[in-house]
Amino acid sequence: MIQRDSIDKSEKVPPSPVADEKQTVVDSEAASVVDTLQGDEALHLVGRERTAQFSEEYNRKLRKKLDFIIPPLCAAVYFTQFLDKTSLNYARQVSCHFYRFLFWEFPTVYISQKLRVAKYLGGNIIVWGAILMLHAATTSFGGFFALRFLLGMCESCVAPILILIISMFYKKDEQASRISWFYVMVFGGFVAYGISFYDGHALVPYKIIYILLGGLAIVVGLCVLIWLPDSPVHARVLTKEERVAALERVRNDQGGTSNRKWKKDQIIEAVCDVRAWLIVLSTLLTSIPNGGLSNFSNLIIKSFGYTSKQTLILSTPGGAVASAMTLFCGWYSDKRDSRMVPIVFALIPTIVGSGMLVGLNGSGNKGALLFAVYLVGTFGSALSIIYAYNASNVSGHTKKNTINAMTLVSFALGNIIGTEIFQPKDAPAYIPAKITILVLLSVQLFICYLLRWINYRLNVRKRALLAAEKARRGWTDEDVQKERERNAFLDLTDKQNMFFIYTM
Repeated sequence: MIQRDSIDKSEKVPPSPVADEKQTVVDSEAASVVDTLQGDEALHLVGRERTAQFSEEYNRKLRKKLDFIIPPLCAAVYFTQFLDKTSLNYARQVSCHFYRFLFWEFPTVYISQKLRVAKYLGGNIIVWGAILMLHAATTSFGGFFALRFLLGMCESCVAPILILIISMFYKKDEQASRISWFYVMVFGGFVAYGISFYDGHALVPYKIIYILLGGLAIVVGLCVLIWLPDSPVHARVLTKEERVAALERVRNDQGGTSNRKWKKDQIIEAVCDVRAWLIVLSTLLTSIPNGGLSNFSNLIIKSFGYTSKQTLILSTPGGAVASAMTLFCGWYSDKRDSRMVPIVFALIPTIVGSGMLVGLNGSGNKGALLFAVYLVGTFGSALSIIYAYNASNVSGHTKKNTINAMTLVSFALGNIIGTEIFQPKDAPAYIPAKITILVLLSVQLFICYLLRWINYRLNVRKRALLAAEKARRGWTDEDVQKERERNAFLDLTDKQNMFFIYTM
């Protein structure tokens, strides 16, 4: 079942990419990076040549083991962060939560690349749990503002690190579904609804929420420190043989694993990549509605004539609808090897729902209006697919981190803008805000198909380049596969590596 030449001895990586007559042909800029320091840390464990073969059954069991550890921990982290954000809605507070991304996103991504990512993440979660509990003790806006800013700094590393970990352990056709599991967050409304019945005098309900969520964050942070692996190379939850298998499983995807050196050329490539800016724009267009609806969705439901307690419980089905759409989009994205089409699936119900909210305004039809609110919530699934897009379509560790940071800064900026489209003068219907959401997401439909077309054209160009090189070198199909495997862990960017194929 398992054939292996050497697993216990790591291959010494040659200091140059020129290994034989049939060397890999890459851009001239990449030629200098092929050595032990410049390549992925995976080279120290498996080397450039594939030295072990694992059966499909072995890989299936390994994937199940990974599924039992990584996605649940990632989902717990994201769920904790989600509850923290929505606690502001339930507590009816205003914060500077998203401003921290603009200030701290790039520094935290830089620091995380220099350290063990899971350990850095776990430490940040524990600190944010302590800060969150301190919210219950603050009595001034200044103190609350300062705590929210510090809290945001701790949370800003979450999405980039989770995307990175998923991309290191899972193949491209497995990533979207795993990332979609982060978004199964239906229970926040029930928690707030239960606490809303508390009528004691020791603590007001919103302080109870902060204490409970802070304690939960500390527990999750400890679990991350103990069990979440930093990379396949350092996964203590796996045996050495399983670590090798985990790396060999993703070798053909050309996505690489981890490299702690920041590379200037990869940063330049990231900021000059038109696809990166289209992702930034797409994230912005999605996040503006998110910034408004995450803060004002309960007010919209309440405007239909419901009490505050009824509003809390009636907001929960919207989370169920959004979660179902997220799981479906993740499944479809992996099944069809597509990233942009599932985003369209997520956006269309929101566009329809926004139109219903505008058209039925003042009708008094509570059922139809609630149905429209639930439809509007499906747009959040688009962000999980954008994360999956970054995981599958960007290679080179520094470039991947840079684009993830750009994406999260755009996410923050969109959420900040989103809170401004719901103006008090437009209450309670907020018609201009609903029209704005409808228009923005309609524009995003065009962006999705533009990105899909660009990736298609890039793949055509790469296949033509590979075919020409194959003919020039006289390579057989086996030679091409061998060269593909040799390039997998050289920390090349998606543009430098002609074997990299984009997911559309």
